[in-house]
Amino acid sequence: MTVLYFADTRFPIERANGVQTMATCHALASRGHDVTLVVRPDNATRPRDPFTFYGWNPIDTLHVQTVAAGGTGPTRRIRYLLAAAHIAVTRRDAVVLTRDLGLAAWLLQLPKATRPTIVYESHGLADIVAAEMPELLGQPAFAPSASKLKRLARREERVWRRAGAYVTITQALATELTQRFGPRPNVFVVPDGARPSSRASEPPAVADDRFIAGYAGHLYPWKGVDVFVRALAQAPGVHGLIVGGHPGERDLERVRALVQSVGIESRVTITGLVPPRDVIPRLRAATVLVLPNTASAISERYTSPLKLFEYLTLGRAIVASDLPAVREVLRHDDTAWLVKPGDADDLAVALRALRDHPDEAAALGARAAALAPFFTWDARADRMERALEAARAS
Repeated sequence: MTVLYFADTRFPIERANGVQTMATCHALASRGHDVTLVVRPDNATRPRDPFTFYGWNPIDTLHVQTVAAGGTGPTRRIRYLLAAAHIAVTRRDAVVLTRDLGLAAWLLQLPKATRPTIVYESHGLADIVAAEMPELLGQPAFAPSASKLKRLARREERVWRRAGAYVTITQALATELTQRFGPRPNVFVVPDGARPSSRASEPPAVADDRFIAGYAGHLYPWKGVDVFVRALAQAPGVHGLIVGGHPGERDLERVRALVQSVGIESRVTITGLVPPRDVIPRLRAATVLVLPNTASAISERYTSPLKLFEYLTLGRAIVASDLPAVREVLRHDDTAWLVKPGDADDLAVALRALRDHPDEAAALGARAAALAPFFTWDARADRMERALEAARAS
């Protein structure tokens, strides 16, 4: 099968969407499909190779095509859409896969005979995400207008009704879409994934017996890193490892200031931004791993965190917020210790208990590791492949 994957982003990009895009395309190509990833050029002074940046071996069936979409803001967006539409309509034998709602909605306005098959991958109802995200990022002044929210909802409904297949990253999102727009065929729930690890049973990669609670990802307030830091302050003897922190964003300084204000600088390490291929090696230092998302529509129903699946591969005990999307993967007191979202006290209780009961922590980690084979990138590609084939046959 020929697959065109459209992503209107500079590439490679340091964020999770870049990691997920590259991994999904590589996994599909590894299964024998001819995949072309259409992106904007890297804006680094010395352009980086996506395969090297993300740590994947080059493969003949995966091609990264950049399109000249210069300018800023709306101009750059229009140029990318025009380039993507041209590629799509001249390669109608391909199946288009994209997370880009605007592009999908635009292509699906064309007569069916003039466009390729479209598979849309949803990471949340666009109008709800757009309304909620400014507040979650601490930028309420950037809240979208009512007219924009209505426009996003109209696009979502068009894509829901016309796409050859519709992919969601959680069952909760698929259910919500069905309740809002009605049932449709070819809906597939395809969670994210991680690379398999042959080293899950290894002990933490530290030279002493420190108990280390690790976190990987961005430091946005809704990710719960502030909650994690406050919990560490209530858990003497537990060291914190935070793998992440973009130097160009204010969140890094906010978290550093919080660490200082609660007086735990001596037992918290913040790595700052590291290349995606280095995240797992850094996390091997941890004894337990933390997913402290706060409660929001995005966390509750629209998230399939890459870190969660990476955590599974490491064989460490996981402490995670008790949210519906998380419960689609983890079960309390079986494959994880689930805590109240946003509750530093409850998170601290879990950290102290696992610190004091290493056998329980090891057992939780072993049961979590048993889930890892179901959430590899190849497993994701297998699920995605079914969506692509169903769309092509519709």
